[in-house]
Amino acid sequence: MRGDQDLSEIRSIIARHKAWDLIFMIVGVFVLMIALLTFMALFAHMLIDGSPRLTWDFFTSFPSRRPGSAGILSAWIGTTLVMVVTAVAAVPLGIGAGIYLEEYAAKNIITEIIEINVTNLAGIPSIIYGLLALGLFVHQFGFGQSILSAGLALALLILPVVIVATRESIRAIPVAIREGAYALGATKWQTVSDHLLPYSAAGILTGVIIGLARAIGETAPIITIGALTFIAFLPPAPFKDEFPFLSFEWLMAPFTVMPIQMFNWVSRPEEAFQVNAAAAGLILVVMTLTMNALAIYLRYRMRKNIKW
Repeated sequence: MRGDQDLSEIRSIIARHKAWDLIFMIVGVFVLMIALLTFMALFAHMLIDGSPRLTWDFFTSFPSRRPGSAGILSAWIGTTLVMVVTAVAAVPLGIGAGIYLEEYAAKNIITEIIEINVTNLAGIPSIIYGLLALGLFVHQFGFGQSILSAGLALALLILPVVIVATRESIRAIPVAIREGAYALGATKWQTVSDHLLPYSAAGILTGVIIGLARAIGETAPIITIGALTFIAFLPPAPFKDEFPFLSFEWLMAPFTVMPIQMFNWVSRPEEAFQVNAAAAGLILVVMTLTMNALAIYLRYRMRKNIKW
């Protein structure tokens, strides 16, 4: 008799937990649908308003006081150059720091403090990084309001994301991979470079691209360091005809980026400028979605090619 009562109580507990699981699933699907429908509505609004302005002249024209002839040439080139600096500064440093913290750093109180701070830095508002870049890169180092300062500011912003993604990807590798490498006489660096990094490359790359996708739409750090809202010229070209064929003058050039250009147009009262802003926003959303889709595809391909 006692056993039947215990079995009945267990069944009741299981049924109650299943009911809560069903409720949680329904609420989760409802919230997800609200988010997706909101995004789709905003995207459709931008698509309807901005698609008529998506012409070749829109991509190859400078900003103008006349909305019909205004374009995003300086904005998308500035965005591209800033993202190049961001990637060059953040990706090697972030991956290296993640590898060191996960594989080489001693497990002591100092390492724990560093790990906690790296994790917390990923959630700090972006305006804080802008203020840091303003005081450090613009004034202290004398880089001025340049592409270099903007790229380094965004590199600081995504650096914790790259570090955390690198550590989590390496941590997900089975211990047997390390033990097998050590058993065959591999050194620490050989284990990391020949085994851990190839297996974790998909996760690391995903974190890097997602971090860059976040940086491409950031506005607060760029405004803080003094990006121009109206610019009708391009930075010096990175390439030249004479040896060594590379020029770094563009690093110190003034700039603007897509979010700043959109802000400039949205702040104007004319309806035609609102249409331009919708077109620029559509391009920015497509760029961000493309980067995230690329991350998903590369992760799928890399994991598919890995043979455990």
